[in-house]
Amino acid sequence: MKITPSARVLSMLGEIDFDEWQCVAELVDNPFDDFLDVLRSEVEWPDGFTVSVTLPSSPKGVLEVRDTGRGMSYERLARAVRAGWSGNDMHDKLGLFGMGFNISTARLGRRTRILTTRAGDTEWIGVEIDLDQIKDDFEANDITEPKGNPSHHGTRIIVDRLQPTRAEWLRRNGASLRNILGSVYSWILTEHPFELYVGGTQVKPVRHCRWGHDRYVLYNGKERVPAYIPIDEKLQDGIACRDCGEWQIGSSEVCSVCGSGNLAVRDRRIHGWLGVQRYLDKTEYGIDFLRNGRKILRWDKQLFTWNNPDGVAGNEEPEYPVELAHQGGRLIGEIHLDHVPVTYQKDAFEYGDRSWLTAVELLRGVAPLQPQRASKLGYPENETPLALLFKGFRRNDAGLRCLVPGDGHKPIHADTRDWGRKFRAGASEFQTDEHWWQAVLRHEEIKKRGKEVKTAASVPTQPDEQAVLGALGLPADIPASGAVQPKTGSTVVSTVPAQTPVAIKEKTETRSERLARYESATSPHAYLSRPFGHPDLGYVKVRTLLLKPGEQLLDDNGLRVPVLLDQRSGNELTALVDPEHAAFQRFGADYADLLLVELAAVLKVRARSDWSPSQLVAAIRAESLQDSALDGTTVGAEARDLLAEIRERVAEVLGRSGGDYATAYGHLSDEEKIATEEAMIAAGRVGLVGRLGLDSGFVHHVPALALVRLVEAMPTSFMDGVVFRGPYAGVSSPSGKALSLARVTGCLADVATLGTFAGEATAPQLRRARLSIALLRDELAGEE
Repeated sequence: MKITPSARVLSMLGEIDFDEWQCVAELVDNPFDDFLDVLRSEVEWPDGFTVSVTLPSSPKGVLEVRDTGRGMSYERLARAVRAGWSGNDMHDKLGLFGMGFNISTARLGRRTRILTTRAGDTEWIGVEIDLDQIKDDFEANDITEPKGNPSHHGTRIIVDRLQPTRAEWLRRNGASLRNILGSVYSWILTEHPFELYVGGTQVKPVRHCRWGHDRYVLYNGKERVPAYIPIDEKLQDGIACRDCGEWQIGSSEVCSVCGSGNLAVRDRRIHGWLGVQRYLDKTEYGIDFLRNGRKILRWDKQLFTWNNPDGVAGNEEPEYPVELAHQGGRLIGEIHLDHVPVTYQKDAFEYGDRSWLTAVELLRGVAPLQPQRASKLGYPENETPLALLFKGFRRNDAGLRCLVPGDGHKPIHADTRDWGRKFRAGASEFQTDEHWWQAVLRHEEIKKRGKEVKTAASVPTQPDEQAVLGALGLPADIPASGAVQPKTGSTVVSTVPAQTPVAIKEKTETRSERLARYESATSPHAYLSRPFGHPDLGYVKVRTLLLKPGEQLLDDNGLRVPVLLDQRSGNELTALVDPEHAAFQRFGADYADLLLVELAAVLKVRARSDWSPSQLVAAIRAESLQDSALDGTTVGAEARDLLAEIRERVAEVLGRSGGDYATAYGHLSDEEKIATEEAMIAAGRVGLVGRLGLDSGFVHHVPALALVRLVEAMPTSFMDGVVFRGPYAGVSSPSGKALSLARVTGCLADVATLGTFAGEATAPQLRRARLSIALLRDELAGEE
């Protein structure tokens, strides 16, 4: 069989940069194309659509890809293995480039054998491409194999004499390869009855863990922003060359690029969805872009960067995530661009092509996503789908406002990421978003109850009866029973009938009934519902429940306790917590502190440990509550997150129509202005330095402690529910104004200091900062 071009060119193709998974994907694309043709033809196909990849079992093993496709004739096989030839329509197929087969096989090994057969053929026919044997006569050896069943059909590709490094990667990374291919072909494997096996194990589509169609948030308390936005935009049909794939400008009978007359009218459509992931991640967020069902870009983040059309190259400004970039993001999507050309490696689109630019404009627009930046630059409000999602979900506060699960105090990002892993592992409980949704509702319930408890603690438990009677105009000497006592020398007939006491024997409540009553008046505490223990002590699975206000937690002796454990089956325990107990209300103990004390006693007995109580508690906390550690890195990150949110709100207020950003900038000292300028340059915002004081953008870069002085200097701009919910303008006394303002600035100073100097903080300072973070978050407007 003749092969063009020479073996020397074929060998050089092996030097083109293709990762191992890309080489395998090139060999999977072609059978998937064949399967799609069968589906389009609507003929019956009883043998199924299966591609199997056999991985090398040793460095000297082979890679084999076989399929149950239609097989090829000798003539088509001869064309298929010829470098540079492609029988594929450039706009309908996955296998877009004729040299993909040659590149992938030459990169994997020195010898490739292709065997193919059709239903009814009497044997397998094929060709052997041996890069060490083929000369410039372009001749490759024809090969045949006997065929046991004439009805069999399909193609086999066997690559041996593998390149050692790639053979070793394939041998050791079967699971990783399945995961990558499951992501790349996720849409095809979900939408079509295709099966792909790698190393004998079926490849499962890697689906997005996103919020459901019916979830949404309220932006500014009124505008509904959905967590899932379907995209389906039909563009005007175009004329494309079937040979080179180039779209034509205007009407012509021949291709403007290759001169071919093989032109056809093609559909151009942008479809898919944009949405919100159920968890925050540092890398797993962004938009997947697909062509003909295969993902070309995965977790792509370029639409989150605004490219100023009037700026210079390299001055692009990332817009999401920025202030909380260390936490990652959660905006995701899956967009099909079947009409947009891609590079030969199928790992990028032709970004200069007008079809790509049209898609970008449709999805994110030409204006910045950030409303304030857009307004300052003279752009109208960005109303594209991505801008809408950005507006509703750019922040990651726990609760309904941002659709983020929490523990009543803060987001539980580590837990939600773990739930995401369980979603991908196929755990049935995590396939829908219900688990995440309930965690959001529990956060709101715990938060609401905490505020109710605070309110109840500040109100006397018994009413002042004399004051009430006085307010009603009744005599103040009426006894509490409500019966009016006769005066001396007078006769008063009582209207209250005498009651004959009746002895009633009360039924004693059993322990199980008491616990059931407690449990019926509780709500789960998500953060403290987890496994607890230590390798040397064993583990128990704990479900922690908080009693609702008004209920007291009693032990078996009738004594009130802050925490009560109930042994369930096996290693499962239920922990009941009384939030109104004096240990929490008067002495400020943390729920986790006393829960650990109770668990330490249980685990000590079970493990027959001779550890001391303090040693037990310390070990269990270090093992089971690692994320509660008081270290400067963790608490500093919490402080900076909150500061970033406050900066965003302050900048938004100052940037509104009538906002006094010039006055705010004037309150900065010369040293702070220099520090602000340096911070802008360090953040790559060189172009904004010249606008210092001309808009509110400087707020994102001022020293953290300067925020305290801005709030102190301009309280009427930020209090009264604007940024902070505390009253100010309506408070009549100067001392009252000062007190309300101090509630904010005192905590803000702590958070700003810790956010700047976290690495040098002592443990007491870290505890104080964490408390200030919680108190300051309660002071934010919209946190009621």
